[in-house]
Amino acid sequence: MSRAAALSLLLLAAAAPAGAQEQTSEAALVGTWTLVAVDNLLPDGSRIHLYGLNPQGLLIFDADGRYALQIFRADRVKFASGDKSKGTAEENSAAVQGGNAHFGRYSVDDTDHIISFRIDHASFPNWDGTEQRRSFTIASGELKYTVPTPTTGGTATGEVVWKRAPPMGSTQPN
Repeated sequence: MSRAAALSLLLLAAAAPAGAQEQTSEAALVGTWTLVAVDNLLPDGSRIHLYGLNPQGLLIFDADGRYALQIFRADRVKFASGDKSKGTAEENSAAVQGGNAHFGRYSVDDTDHIISFRIDHASFPNWDGTEQRRSFTIASGELKYTVPTPTTGGTATGEVVWKRAPPMGSTQPN
């Protein structure tokens, strides 16, 4: 094989789509991600779909180290009164159980494949001001991380999967 052909093959391999290889750097996280799954895995191997079979969510990482995350059940029931301040106890409980959100700053440990979320505020107030560490992988446009201490407590481990959102104006389906 000629040197020119070998160089061409090397350049083609280096230009392979980002999703074709596993990435873990902070730069690989930057952008918008849409939720695929958010489950609790129990010690017996069973899986609980915390926000239903079709959870909705958005996770945004910016290049300056800030993030915002929102997760919701797709089948949330609207408040009968149409007024958030007049929700019944059942409506308020369902609203709290049907969503999870937090924002703050993040950093990445490439060696151990850990995202650290330094949470400024969260819909679960116990997480305000905490640092949450998540082991993660990125492969084929999918970000997957584990939550060692989910908001539900107990002995479950959370598993959250996101896919990279298509660019705005794209005709690709979500």
